[in-house]
Amino acid sequence: MTQHGDPAPRTTPTDGRYERGMAALAQVTGTEHPAVLDPVAEIAPDLARFTVEFGYGDVWSRPGLSPRQRQIATVAALAAMGNAAPQLRFHIGGALNVGCTRREIVETFIHATVYAGFPAALNALSAAREVFAGRPEEESGADGGDDLPSAPAGDDRYARGLETLRAVDGPAGEHVVHALDDIAPDLGRYLVEYVFGDVYARTGLDLHTRELASVAMCTALGTAAPQLRVHLRAFLRAGGTREEVVELMTQMAGYAGFPAALNGLAAAREIFAEQDAG
Repeated sequence: MTQHGDPAPRTTPTDGRYERGMAALAQVTGTEHPAVLDPVAEIAPDLARFTVEFGYGDVWSRPGLSPRQRQIATVAALAAMGNAAPQLRFHIGGALNVGCTRREIVETFIHATVYAGFPAALNALSAAREVFAGRPEEESGADGGDDLPSAPAGDDRYARGLETLRAVDGPAGEHVVHALDDIAPDLGRYLVEYVFGDVYARTGLDLHTRELASVAMCTALGTAAPQLRVHLRAFLRAGGTREEVVELMTQMAGYAGFPAALNGLAAAREIFAEQDAG
């Protein structure tokens, strides 16, 4: 503190975190000299610096997830939380800049209907529409199209859903469905038909990426601990690694907060111990 009680002057960072963060931010913005934080710096310069140093220099620059994975996870989490539309639009653009396709982004938001509900997904799609409209030079076939497996009518949805459910969750998934038989059998049927027969069976995202998005959404929401554990298992079953799980939780600290990230890591610790014991 100075003699008048004012905060001590801020020192210039010398550890390279700021420069590393600006380089990472440039990947997300697609510009050589990102100015996106300039309005923040006008009123809260330290917050702008923390965003660059911590958010991008410390976290985003880590090697455990690819830029594409980080952006898919981020837009999934922001869509699920539904309370940060400007940042969602920014990261939709960032997802495009690091190589995600419009179809992958749209598919992530369709997937969000399962975990955050239709209003959150529809709001996210409205944000995507705005971003896409500002980038007409890029691919336009973004609505996902008719990418369900053939013969989607009638009982085939249930059969297809059961097959997908078994691939995602093994026998435990069917136990969840049957546990609803005595109180809400229709909800159990919808779980099979819609969640797994309609959404998970779509081809717009591979299963590894779907589970990455599922884990990100369940972590960010902070209200679905049992489902988070289910999808951590499913992510690992789909080829995900423990390193990716830990990196994903670290990424979520910046977008959903440290409590959500710590709770997610606690769930991950349980699943890792379960696998080791098994």
